[in-house]
Amino acid sequence: MSARGKARRRALDILFEAEQRATTPDEGISHRRTSTEQVINPYTVEIIHGVMAEQERIDEILSSYAQGWTLERMPAVDRSILRIGAWELLFNEDIPDGVAVAEAVTMAKELSTEDSPDFINGLLGRIQQLKPTLLG
Repeated sequence: MSARGKARRRALDILFEAEQRATTPDEGISHRRTSTEQVINPYTVEIIHGVMAEQERIDEILSSYAQGWTLERMPAVDRSILRIGAWELLFNEDIPDGVAVAEAVTMAKELSTEDSPDFINGLLGRIQQLKPTLLG
């Protein structure tokens, strides 16, 4: 797994954990730095802070285009994967769009339900198509 792939995975762990424990992602970062020997890659922090800064807008976009699904109804891990994928797709110019979608789908294959990769691919693919109008 690439360094960025590991950073995405660590960001997913921290975002998911924060949501489940009703804490902040920054608390998760701090806990890992002080209580474990885990190295927090700078890209992990960039993802987490980017998702936190844009979460309201990301959630609004995800809700608008997730046909038949509310954010609350989605598996929590899918919600976190989608937030990371949408942030990379919409707000991180260093990551090619196709890579953002593919990396999110890969995480879903490894960590979520059988149907999640197709759902995530479809939703992020739709957002990718609409990107010029969403950011305009």
